[in-house]
Amino acid sequence: MTWLDALWLGLIQGLTEYLPVSSSGHLEIANTLLGIEGSDNLAFAVLVHAATVCSTIVVLWKEIASLVRGVFRFQWNDETQYVSKILLSMIPVGIVGVFFKDTVESFFGNGLLTVGIMLIVTALLLTFAYYARPRMKETISYRDAFIIGLAQACAVLPGLSRSGTTIATGLILGDKKEQVARFSFLMVMIPILGEAFLDLVGGGFSPTESGLSVSAMIVGFLAAFISGCVACKWMLRLVQNGRLVWFALYCVLMAIFCIAHSLL
Repeated sequence: MTWLDALWLGLIQGLTEYLPVSSSGHLEIANTLLGIEGSDNLAFAVLVHAATVCSTIVVLWKEIASLVRGVFRFQWNDETQYVSKILLSMIPVGIVGVFFKDTVESFFGNGLLTVGIMLIVTALLLTFAYYARPRMKETISYRDAFIIGLAQACAVLPGLSRSGTTIATGLILGDKKEQVARFSFLMVMIPILGEAFLDLVGGGFSPTESGLSVSAMIVGFLAAFISGCVACKWMLRLVQNGRLVWFALYCVLMAIFCIAHSLL
């Protein structure tokens, strides 16, 4: 992977991580078109996902700081309850990461058919969430947090948008758009940073192990981080004021491309 490849892939990751169009699916599409295969594919994906988590921290630092201060008051206050809901939501994806990591990784780098099918699923979820009219709730409940966590665990497949799946699930459950968007962005922080830390400790990011040059890693990380900051702010405004159903149409178009590419 050249530094120019890393730049393009980092930009794609940053711009699509928060939009309901599947960043992992778009990375698979870009990797296929650029001819990038092997361990550098997976290592780079972990790296740029960690970069977008860092952009989440920058954009939502006030909310994160407020949650941290609330937790360290050692009281069962609103902040402590919110963090406990985030921790509850991480259980399903933690189970997938521990027991099914190899199975999940086997779906990556095997062509675009799976990506295309999962993009169609993403489109269906976004469409259903748009037309569903549940009674709105004031806060995300523990039940909803766990169900949203289950949706996140399913969204480890390439092409099934994590943000789209979790936000759509929250909307179907009756959670308010802005609340579920922020919850969706915060709930993924610890799992991704944890995976990146384990790879770092295990030497997974070393040039020998990953097949990535230092320049490619730096360029990819910065590109994903900067574009992620822009996309995160845009998505928060879009969820509040826009219509996510338009992204369903985009997902269908990309799905047609992926399926056609895999069959030709």
